[in-house]
Amino acid sequence: MLKVENLNVYYGRIHALKNVSIEVPKGQIVTVVGANGAGKSTLMWTLAGVLKAKSGTITYNGKSLPASAHDVAAAGVILVPERRRLYANLTVRENIIMGAFLRKDPEGIKKDLEFIYSLFPILKERSNQYAGTLSGGEQQMAAIARGLMSRPKILLLDEPSLGLSPLYTSEVFKTILQIKAQGATIFLAEQNAHKALEIADRAYVLETGRVVLSGSGKELLANPKVQEAYLGVRHKAI
Repeated sequence: MLKVENLNVYYGRIHALKNVSIEVPKGQIVTVVGANGAGKSTLMWTLAGVLKAKSGTITYNGKSLPASAHDVAAAGVILVPERRRLYANLTVRENIIMGAFLRKDPEGIKKDLEFIYSLFPILKERSNQYAGTLSGGEQQMAAIARGLMSRPKILLLDEPSLGLSPLYTSEVFKTILQIKAQGATIFLAEQNAHKALEIADRAYVLETGRVVLSGSGKELLANPKVQEAYLGVRHKAI
């Protein structure tokens, strides 16, 4: 559904992504894991059309992905950005509804809002509160809800567990699986490698802008290099 080939992205003279190639099949959860600064968010912002690649290709359903961020969103590739980025002085409901900005189906929007409230009951309780008054975990739920209101064909989730308690982290990953069960395709960038690899159909390890490993989530969970670098497992030298 989404294919990236030999992608190179720069910040000024800094070569942030180096010949990155990934594939995101329809209906799957694909994750990219890596340390802070590995290039995960750069990849997400490039896929969302915010950053421009110097070279390489991004194809979406067999065609070139649109160049501008608003055209990417209109095509159904929706980014839930790192650190939520909600409008603190708007209500929770206003933030969520903003995700439906491009839609023209009031009844469908109403129906989707009720589905989101069933997915996140706490957001229904807090619907008239200002978003800035929510806890970090509640803000992350609201950010995901905003993304879902656009009816994404591919949902890009950038570090959804960042700064969350273990309880809220578990809730977020449970929700990701529920979203997949509804038929969504999800591309996930995440520092919490263990949680991400547990739910991933396919996974990539990004280090200093390069893909250094790939395979199924289970394969990478069992990989000694991944275990030592990201899961805190120490293997004895033979």
